[in-house]
Amino acid sequence: MLNIHIRINDAATRRPTPVRVRVSDAAGKGYAPLGRLPVFAVGKGEDVGGQVRLGRDNWYPIDGGCEVPLPAGIPLRIQATKGPEYTPLDETITLGAGQISLRFEIARWHESDGVTVDTRAHFLSPHAALLEAAAEGVDVVNVLAMVHGFVGQDGNGYPMLSNITSFSGQTPALTSGGHDVYVNTLNAHHALGRLGLLNSHRVVHPLTFGDPDGPDDWSLLDWCGQCHRKGGLVVWVDAFRSDRGILGGEALAALLLGQVDAIEFDAQARPQPLLPWVYKLWDCGVKVPLVGGSGKESNRTPVGAMRTLAFQASRVSDDAGEPNPTVHTVGSPRDRLLDSVRTGNTVVTNGPLLAFAATVDRAAATVESVVPFDKLEIVGNGSVLTTTPATADNGRYRATLELAHSVTDGWLAARAVGPKGSLLFPDQPVFAHSSAVFVGTPVRPPKALTALRQCLASTREWVETQGRFTADKFKVKLLDTLAAAEALVGAGRVSDGLESEPDA
Repeated sequence: MLNIHIRINDAATRRPTPVRVRVSDAAGKGYAPLGRLPVFAVGKGEDVGGQVRLGRDNWYPIDGGCEVPLPAGIPLRIQATKGPEYTPLDETITLGAGQISLRFEIARWHESDGVTVDTRAHFLSPHAALLEAAAEGVDVVNVLAMVHGFVGQDGNGYPMLSNITSFSGQTPALTSGGHDVYVNTLNAHHALGRLGLLNSHRVVHPLTFGDPDGPDDWSLLDWCGQCHRKGGLVVWVDAFRSDRGILGGEALAALLLGQVDAIEFDAQARPQPLLPWVYKLWDCGVKVPLVGGSGKESNRTPVGAMRTLAFQASRVSDDAGEPNPTVHTVGSPRDRLLDSVRTGNTVVTNGPLLAFAATVDRAAATVESVVPFDKLEIVGNGSVLTTTPATADNGRYRATLELAHSVTDGWLAARAVGPKGSLLFPDQPVFAHSSAVFVGTPVRPPKALTALRQCLASTREWVETQGRFTADKFKVKLLDTLAAAEALVGAGRVSDGLESEPDA
């Protein structure tokens, strides 16, 4: 075995660039760089960062160079990726006698007109998050401090509070080479819901309440209000996940009352799909945008495995009825994320680079990808209005749709879907989805309103039968929150910001 120096350059700059790398032989055996572990933990919160296992394969984020002990005289496969905007590197070489270095290039094939953000990762140190963000082509990664359980060597359970001493709020904890790491918080109740509080200039306490034995005297609505007063953004994490608590919880009520800014799609397994619930909200006129976060909790998930493409320009038409081009104003990537969420101009993706625009009578979508996908669709009020298969050309997959639509009331969006598994993120189906563009007035179908009403009713039942309160005022406050949300849904009056408006 010889220590071989591997360097991977950006084809445009000819300088070393961070990538995620894997070196293996013909039998599939992997070789770890020096300073990394050939065998590592993959459990939740276990030594997270610096390596990732995808399926059975170990990968390692590097800063552009590393040394790897390798055998001579046998074929070796060198693989490297740098997110969806770079063509993956995949070459086979055999080390020659006396050879001690290998040089490769990885090429960008797509110039983004937005910023790429991972809205949620956990347990990573800021330095590990920065390296992984650069290796995965992510501009901004949000590491969220959280309370979680830990079993000590004495067999007793203890709460742990990860990353809180690195809290940075509205200032990057670390920044380098155009990549920023922010440390904020995940505020969670075991039944009522989980919220990512981003860009808050101070920590919003408490980070958790009610679990396992404490009272349920706090409120998600209080978290939302404090975060907004501190300049923050509230993201509903694990939305509509019954295994995390009651379906919807107080988080749904907070959303309906205009106190939640976005819903997160992540790269973690779910017992039921999230998309049908998002469509129900859009059907009822809830103009909530989508954001993407990896939800990384272990070395089984890369940073950016689900990500946000944040665009700054509005997708509404100009006076001539043509979609406006995307135009950026000057600002940090964080500022552009905040602007795109507040204007509803986001895309969530694990590979396909999707763009969507709509007017009152036309819609257009394009998608380009190095990851194979099956089809591109334009969706209106939950129904597919038009679809086209992807076409392949020299390792690129593309699709374009234009539609003179007849949706006068409701919403439109675009989505790209594909088979399970890809080189970038093989553990999940290929997926990209835009936030909705709203036209006219909400359609408010009775089935969607009924589903939301049932979610709120189940939360009310939990408060009445399982909630633990030290004083009636805390219970009454939570019931009042649910009643306010139920009144909007019951009247069929949910809308943008959930301010009441006359029915159409």
